[in-house]
Amino acid sequence: MSISAKALRFDDGTMWVDLSDGRTIGVPIAWFPRLLKATPEQRANHRFIGGGSGVHFPELDEDISVDGLLAGRGDQSRPKADAAQ
Repeated sequence: MSISAKALRFDDGTMWVDLSDGRTIGVPIAWFPRLLKATPEQRANHRFIGGGSGVHFPELDEDISVDGLLAGRGDQSRPKADAAQ
C-alpha cells in the first residue's frame, strides 16, 4: 500500500501534508520557489492527483509528489550547481 496525501495546508513558512498513514509532514515552502513566490490564493488552489500520490497547483504549473516529500526532495526542475561538475 502506498502512502497518499489526504490534506494540505500552509503556514508562513511551511507546507503541511496529512498522509494516509496518519502522519503529518512539514516541508519548507522555500524548497519550492514557485510556491514561495505564490499568493495564498494560488497555494490554496490545488488538487490531489494520482489517488493522492501527488499535488498539482494549476495556476503555478507545479506538481509535487508524496514520495519526493518523504525522501526530502524539493524542486527538481533545475539542475543542482554541483551536478555540472
